[in-house]
Amino acid sequence: MRNGGIATLVRVPSEGAARGAILYVHGFADYFFQRHVAEHFTAQGYDFYAVDLRNCGRSLRDGDLPHFILDLTTYYEELDAAADELREDGHLRFTVMAHSTGGLITPLWLDARPALPVDGLVLNSPWFELAEPWLARTAGTSLIKSFGSFYPKLALRGGLGGVYGQSIHKAHHGEWDFDLRLKPLNAFPVLAGWLRAIRIGHAKLQGGLDVEVPILVMHSSRSLLRTKQWTPAAMTADTVLDVADMVRFAPKLGHDVTVVEIADGMHDLFLSAEAVREKALTEVDSWLAR
Repeated sequence: MRNGGIATLVRVPSEGAARGAILYVHGFADYFFQRHVAEHFTAQGYDFYAVDLRNCGRSLRDGDLPHFILDLTTYYEELDAAADELREDGHLRFTVMAHSTGGLITPLWLDARPALPVDGLVLNSPWFELAEPWLARTAGTSLIKSFGSFYPKLALRGGLGGVYGQSIHKAHHGEWDFDLRLKPLNAFPVLAGWLRAIRIGHAKLQGGLDVEVPILVMHSSRSLLRTKQWTPAAMTADTVLDVADMVRFAPKLGHDVTVVEIADGMHDLFLSAEAVREKALTEVDSWLAR
């Protein structure tokens, strides 16, 4: 890729003859490790593909700043390349699935690529707005853009706090094992240039997109934000983003948007308690079969 960028495409083939394909895109301080999600959809007859974006997950190399990007449209290069790989594998059409920051990047990508052979877009707790007080979302954004332009590698925060990470990792309160070098419990530092790119993406999305394919937006039934210590309540809430923002901005994505609330979901609905994640996966199954 341009500028020496490296991205990684993970392939998990269907258990029999494939009836379709899914392309999955992760979030911030994240990478694809949700093997159970791939196995769920391969059992349904889908070839499952997951991309670790440049500077993320398996694509991270020595000297890289984790998840650092100055323009979200830069990611379109690896997403376009992934779409080409699916086509070379014989998939004339596919569904896009994304989580959190991936849920911001992918609708922007599809809005810019209306000719892509995509059947639908599934968003799992997408990031449509800062989960911060009003002042940070308004005047604070001007400061973010200024710092991001002149001091792009300035760390605005040391991380996101460890509550969510503790809720999902099996060494603490969760069920899941993942590489803490690629997904630290406290996430990665939030750099000014990266957050500037995010805020530019937020503004474009909030101004209205024209994604032409059907879209499913799923979110938890509640958020639990700005809590510094883990409590059992973190196991049944989104502790990263404000679910009200997901509901508020979902209609801005396109003309065919379905919004579904998943009771007691965590931020990644597919990492929630078993009954909750099964509900989320069943909702996706039903939507895909529509």
